[in-house]
Amino acid sequence: MTANQSLPTVVPMIAYRDASAALDWLAKAFGFHERNRIVMPDGSVGHAEMQVGDGGLIMLAEPTPSYQGPALHAESCEAARAWLSVPYVIDGVLVTVDDLDEHFARARDAGATILSEPEDSGYGRAYRAADLEGHRWMFQQRAL
Repeated sequence: MTANQSLPTVVPMIAYRDASAALDWLAKAFGFHERNRIVMPDGSVGHAEMQVGDGGLIMLAEPTPSYQGPALHAESCEAARAWLSVPYVIDGVLVTVDDLDEHFARARDAGATILSEPEDSGYGRAYRAADLEGHRWMFQQRAL
């Protein structure tokens, strides 16, 4: 983060085994915009930031080699497979977008795992997806 950039009140911090691939994928699938990337001497990403909409921000980095994201963890853990078998976002990030149906098409076309199709509710329109390492996201378009 540069000195002239401010932080929102809440900033999700997410680990990715391959943060460089995640940065590219999050831009392609979810329309996020990279605003900072710090590459370590070994080539790993020590810190990165992606802008979401007008003021949202996520931070990400590569953790230790022993880290397992949700999808990898589920390969060897029955409990993780069970909690990932439902479409709900229990641990994840909620993002408000302007055009939910366009966003959904973009995410689907980029290979996001679609957990639920767009649906209307009293809060607006929403869908759920998992990213390339199994982290869960809920995207909503507020009711007009």
